[in-house]
Amino acid sequence: MTIHHGTHRSLERPLEHAELPGAMLTITAARALAVLRISTGLVFIWAFLDKTFGLGYATPAERAWINGGSPTKGFLANVEVGPLQSVAHSIAGTWWANAFFMVGLAAIGLALIAGVGLRVAAASGTLMMALMWLAEFPLARFTAGGDPTGSTNPVVDYHLIYAVVLVALAAAYAGHTWGLGRFWARLPFVQRHRWMI
Repeated sequence: MTIHHGTHRSLERPLEHAELPGAMLTITAARALAVLRISTGLVFIWAFLDKTFGLGYATPAERAWINGGSPTKGFLANVEVGPLQSVAHSIAGTWWANAFFMVGLAAIGLALIAGVGLRVAAASGTLMMALMWLAEFPLARFTAGGDPTGSTNPVVDYHLIYAVVLVALAAAYAGHTWGLGRFWARLPFVQRHRWMI
């Protein structure tokens, strides 16, 4: 990605063939994207840490993963709406659902904070957020028991916003500013496998 510094345009070879962003991607915009990237990474890392160690915010210590608690059971066992209700209940608390969820939270969070592998983080994070959106199914006005869901917006909720943020960060090469993205993109194995940028 080329960033414009005043009227001087960097002539270095771009790390990826992409259209120049023009004057819109300023240094300030690149820094704002870096702050958004790091902040979003901290959301994922915090969820991982709280569920692992039971820091007493969303997860009490007695339900921590290290104390035998299940990171997925509380959420999935209480799904009361949508077409995936029975699927959510059947996988709630299984070892593999817990493992995939926790590894996903940690890997996505670390990738965002470090600014590396943003394409993989965006794809996997978008999948995670889409599945969580389906589990909460904000389109439903009533639960399976007939009670109001309390959904405030039937389409867009925070899961979809996080997914859009992840895609935007990867598309904007947000790891190149205040991150290791530029170094990462130059590694030989990443050069051979461009989807890992």
